Amino acid sequence: MSAFPKRWSVENPDVLQLYSLATPNGQKIGIMLEESGLPYEAHTVNIMNDEQFDEDYLKLNPNNKIPSIIDPNGPDGKPLQLMETGAILIYLAEKTGRFLPTDPARRLETLQWLFFQTAHIGPMLGQFGHFYKFAADKSDAYSKERFTSESRRLLGVLDQRLEGREWIMGDELTIADMAIAPWIKCIDFYEGHDVLNTAEFKHVMDYCERFYARPGVQAGAAVCAIR
Repeated sequence: MSAFPKRWSVENPDVLQLYSLATPNGQKIGIMLEESGLPYEAHTVNIMNDEQFDEDYLKLNPNNKIPSIIDPNGPDGKPLQLMETGAILIYLAEKTGRFLPTDPARRLETLQWLFFQTAHIGPMLGQFGHFYKFAADKSDAYSKERFTSESRRLLGVLDQRLEGREWIMGDELTIADMAIAPWIKCIDFYEGHDVLNTAEFKHVMDYCERFYARPGVQAGAAVCAIR
């Protein structure tokens, strides 16, 4: 990619550029950037207005999703463009030396929970929200039950993991938390606590509250929010 997407003007081309919206996936990267203190410039991609289909943005993210980044100071000092939240979180953790354990076994354990989110928590809770809130009049009983029951199962997995732990990796905040917690918080937006009976998953709910009590998390969650 030879230039920044033209739709979004760049004030400081020397810092990392974030193209996002404050959805659960977008919040992951805003939170990581705020918590790590890495300088960046944020650009709101309004997916409600189909801005993710902008011709220049598609060169950055051919899957027309948010978020994406352009780092003018990437590996070996060369510009880097990157999509997919899991890849972005790993990259930012390695770049800053924060929120990803250096011990090989703990690093892999962290990555397994990061991938647990990208493969399971995000897709299942996303489908739950779609069929429960946005397409309730178009979905059948099977669709609702399928994604409700699977979302509850996954919350149970997390609840068991978090018993006796402050964070997914114990007392160490990691990119696994930055990936998982925004999707738990999104249950508020879906107005899905009653149907999921989230009170049953006390460790998960307490964990999410702890996470969003952090000033850096609150600032990061607000990045690229539409008001």
